[in-house]
Amino acid sequence: MTTLQGSVALVTGGSRGIGKALVAALYERGAKKVYATARDPRTVTHPDAVPLALEVSDPASVAAAAAQAQDVTILINNAGASVNANFLDSPVDDVRREFETNFYGPLLVTRAFVPVLERNGGGHLLNVHSVLSWIGLAGSYSASKAAFWSQTNSLRLDLTPRGIDVTGLHVGYVDTDLTAGIDAPKSTPESVAAQALDGIESGAFEVLADDISRQVKAGLSADLAALYPQLAA
Repeated sequence: MTTLQGSVALVTGGSRGIGKALVAALYERGAKKVYATARDPRTVTHPDAVPLALEVSDPASVAAAAAQAQDVTILINNAGASVNANFLDSPVDDVRREFETNFYGPLLVTRAFVPVLERNGGGHLLNVHSVLSWIGLAGSYSASKAAFWSQTNSLRLDLTPRGIDVTGLHVGYVDTDLTAGIDAPKSTPESVAAQALDGIESGAFEVLADDISRQVKAGLSADLAALYPQLAA
């Protein structure tokens, strides 16, 4: 169990979307300090947040952020990219770029902050995944999120003995800039943030924040044609 009251959190990608909602919700639940990272920290608008420059795929930037935020007890890897490169037609560099942000980025951040969390008595890691971790409809994005999900599951085994709990958050469509052009039912960032923090406080291994995430996760044991109807033709 992790207590949010009096905690010190760091949220990557904390200037918009789910990250911005997480920053606000952490303060509402009594966090003492919240670092909100962004490539340009001037885009962080929460009046109480501590803006922090961070490019998750840049080891030097990650090291600098960790050196500045030595009091962190909760780490939230939320920053991500959505390149959606096609495996046959897109440049391979586009696929690599997706993995640099969505897989290697949070890995670099986690490795930098685990010693900080340990020195502060343990803590919590929340990784923001996607329903597309489980279904390959978005090319490189799906693959990078699937790899990130596996990373989270492995880290949980490594970090639990160190007193650091790990939660994976899965979401479908959320009403953010990323989905502005999509006409489909969407969760609010505030709803997703609230469920994520509930998961941290309860020590949940995973939080499935909407119906589509719950449906797809439940269908993973079925025949592939159930997840991919086009295969049933």
